[in-house]
Amino acid sequence: MTKLTLGSYPHMLGFEQLERLLERTAKSAEGYPPFNIEQTSDNSYRITLAVAGFSERDLSITVEDRQLMIRGKQADDGGERIFLHRGIAARQFQRSFVLADGVEVGEAVIENGLLHVDLTLSRPDTVVQTINIRKG
Repeated sequence: MTKLTLGSYPHMLGFEQLERLLERTAKSAEGYPPFNIEQTSDNSYRITLAVAGFSERDLSITVEDRQLMIRGKQADDGGERIFLHRGIAARQFQRSFVLADGVEVGEAVIENGLLHVDLTLSRPDTVVQTINIRKG
């Protein structure tokens, strides 16, 4: 069976970068930390990550090349604490989300062990362009 790619469709021009982005994102999907994505209105979304034990200074949020990157790394406590049982994950993480054109990252709030990142989608105006045909 042949794998279908966006390049397999002759009317889909210039989507090679999108295909690479989708493949990279699919490979980087791991299960920690768990997250939700909810639609809060017709043009807004909220990503919520479970970040128990992380403070706002342990987290960083960046957007680069249409990719939202959320990283978490807790400060080393220097081994001062002795755990008899450690069931709360404290490992560093990196979660990435591919953003469509027109998606803007808004406010980020941490409360009750949950990190909320709000996104808005601005709908671009429809542009119609007429191309003149000249005789060669």
